[in-house]
Amino acid sequence: MMRCAECKGKGLCGLPRCPIVSRFHAQAASLVKPSDSYQGSSPSVFIGSFGYPDVRGGPLLINDSDNPPDWVRQNLGMEDIVGIRARTLRGSSALPSVAGGLQEIALSATPLDVDVSFEKPVSFSLSFDGTIAPVGMTGTVRKMDVIGNARVDRVVDRVTSDTDLGATEACISLKASEIDVYQISKLMTAGLLGRKRKFVPTRWAITAVDDTLSISLRNEIARYPSLEEILFFSGEIYGNRIACILVPGDWKFEMIEIWGKHTLWGGEEDVIVQDREGMTKQGYSPISGAYYSARLAVCEYLAANRRCARVIVVRNISNEYWAPLGTWVIREATRKAMTQPPLAFPTLDAAVGQAVAVIGSGAWVGHSTLIPELRTQRTLFQF
Repeated sequence: MMRCAECKGKGLCGLPRCPIVSRFHAQAASLVKPSDSYQGSSPSVFIGSFGYPDVRGGPLLINDSDNPPDWVRQNLGMEDIVGIRARTLRGSSALPSVAGGLQEIALSATPLDVDVSFEKPVSFSLSFDGTIAPVGMTGTVRKMDVIGNARVDRVVDRVTSDTDLGATEACISLKASEIDVYQISKLMTAGLLGRKRKFVPTRWAITAVDDTLSISLRNEIARYPSLEEILFFSGEIYGNRIACILVPGDWKFEMIEIWGKHTLWGGEEDVIVQDREGMTKQGYSPISGAYYSARLAVCEYLAANRRCARVIVVRNISNEYWAPLGTWVIREATRKAMTQPPLAFPTLDAAVGQAVAVIGSGAWVGHSTLIPELRTQRTLFQF
């Protein structure tokens, strides 16, 4: 169980079935109603990563929202979200037969109606990892017809029509025009961004967009003046508690993730994972997609306030978080924290003490490499 926090259901333990997947399966399977056809709304698309680059994909089918900020605004509980995701159908097909329809769905600012027939009745087939939201049912698509026309935002039409615009520049342009990260990820996974266009596995697209946008904001933030005081923020969504300390200085970012005993990915002991960066990041984070989602939320705050800072984000996961919902939870929990009125502290140790109180444990402090560095280093702002 010690590896669960890093594995997140990928099967690294060698067991024939992940016990955590089994728990989610038991909660959601009773909601499944097998059928060999679907007529209704398709709010999004899904592209798998198995066998890349020869991947399969299809529409997500649900007469409900597929947009996490909507779930948060509606104050949906975890049981409500699990219910929505258990009812969600993921079509699966070789991409050439459905590519045009998937791109129409991804382009549309509102869900499109579709008529889908499957080769056989759909089955419950839980699909999730630490990045994507889970999907309850899957079926092999025999035929898919998109009904109606996509309503495409002007900026989305302009960016997706420009085949000379690189994927990085496209993401940045869309973000600058207030297209949300969820729509940008959808466009990337549907192969609608960049010069050399191709479908991108959904879990890769989510992290790639978070990474791309936060790097762009990080480079912008580095040119801004430093914060003038130490600020502390906190927030919580679905048992995911975020504590964030901003310290005056040039850009540095550290994230520490704590999976407590008997939590979703925890075992008999607390599992604590740490990663950090300066102006560059080496390799993929051991915290996986959560690292990039949290970093984006903090960068959005700093860019909006035109300030630079050294950042420590601590995520504590309680046993209230009983089902894996995807990295959107970390993104929205951190965004929620950064919109709360901050507390100002005269010293780093005082801010760390507040973080310990909010998190409910100080075990994570010894895993930080940025805290001891900040305690010993003086910046130009202190001279």
